[in-house]
Amino acid sequence: MPIATVRDIEVYYEVHGRGAPTLLISGTGGDLARNPLRGEGLLEKHFQVLMYDQRGLGQSGKPDSEYTMTDYADDAATLLDVVGWPACNVVGVSFGGMVAQHVAVRHLDRVKRLVLACSSAGGEGGASYDLRELEGLDPQERLRRWLPILDSRNDTSSTPWTIAPGFEMMLGAIAPEPADATRTMGARRQLEARAEHDVWEQLPLIKSETLVIGGLYDRQASTKNQEMLAQRIPGAKLIFCDGGHIFLWQEPSGWEEIVAFLQG
Repeated sequence: MPIATVRDIEVYYEVHGRGAPTLLISGTGGDLARNPLRGEGLLEKHFQVLMYDQRGLGQSGKPDSEYTMTDYADDAATLLDVVGWPACNVVGVSFGGMVAQHVAVRHLDRVKRLVLACSSAGGEGGASYDLRELEGLDPQERLRRWLPILDSRNDTSSTPWTIAPGFEMMLGAIAPEPADATRTMGARRQLEARAEHDVWEQLPLIKSETLVIGGLYDRQASTKNQEMLAQRIPGAKLIFCDGGHIFLWQEPSGWEEIVAFLQG
């Protein structure tokens, strides 16, 4: 298994595909073992893609200490050093988009093209829904509350629930894992760092060509938040697709737009 020493932790990572080096940063709770597109996605068909379990998650280290957005950004930059990539494209999805923003403002010369999918700037740019609101709930109740946030077309007040297109196959993937003290702690530490995300003032520093892309029905990272994010980054392009927070799995054109943008 590819394990790298990255700052104060061991990080599990994988590299798939061939082409221009591209770092893919996953969303909240992202675990390569649960990634349905792992190594088989459209991105990997066109680029050499580096993906990894972030601190506190999956097979990477889970120190029981405070995590910060700076930690996540510097972890990513150090992992690029490990694999020998001076610079690369960066694609961040949801929480990964938050991390990618910090990478782009802290390590300006490491990012060639930047994709921020279903993400928010924090601060005056608006925050994504605080997922700590769902912690401690019964799994079924958690899902009942979360689904309408992920996609406003999901209606869990009806019997049976009305589920937006593309969500049926994702229900198992977004369900919480069985309780494990270390994993629970790592996931909680990530949510605590996520709640402090605010890079609004630094966004004008980004000099990479940037694509902000999201779903029209997303209530976790609202369309307003994504519009503000795109307006704040010089020259950023904004695209909305027919989907919610998981539009990349609901609407194939999302990944197609990302590939086209990265290819220039």
